[in-house]
Amino acid sequence: MFARLYPRISRGAESSGGAEHRRKLLAGLEGRVVEVGAGHGLNFEHYPAGVIEVIAVEPEPHLRGLALEAAGRAGVPIEVRDGTAEALPGEEGTFDAAVVSLVLCSVPDQSAALREIGRVLRPGGELRFYEHVVARQPTSARIQRALDATIYPHLTGGCHCARDTGASIRQAGFEVRQEERVIVKSGRLAPAVPHILGVALRV
Repeated sequence: MFARLYPRISRGAESSGGAEHRRKLLAGLEGRVVEVGAGHGLNFEHYPAGVIEVIAVEPEPHLRGLALEAAGRAGVPIEVRDGTAEALPGEEGTFDAAVVSLVLCSVPDQSAALREIGRVLRPGGELRFYEHVVARQPTSARIQRALDATIYPHLTGGCHCARDTGASIRQAGFEVRQEERVIVKSGRLAPAVPHILGVALRV
């Protein structure tokens, strides 16, 4: 049910800053890219011309079908595949960059997903990330954690709003080169309001 609602829900976020964040996320990318959890392809129109190929992995059938349609409208070659973050296509060091946007909140095991991303990236390859994270304000963080422990993941396709994804990226051995905290002003996505946007390197 959430997969069918998400394309409509996401429109508000995109018009409230999300689209601009995606453009910034992908600016300057080059080479071969794996996009993990591509959803219905919101990133596809923002890939720059320096990208020679995108392998976009999406496990949910309805969203994957919409992503296939979006890939046909993209300005760079995009191949959409069935798959999960824990089992990505390609040998070790296959890709120049990996992209995750609003996906590490919902993977069952962040550490396993980040290990797998590290496996398919070449040394020095980039991880571009755009993820919502736990709030800095103690009261907001407590509310997020309470929601994660009760109803929120069940209503939002497994999403958790209180994960400290920036810390997880560092703990997985990536070197974070850029990171900023941004806000998407859309009440429909509350309490998943604080986001991080940045670049990390596979070392």
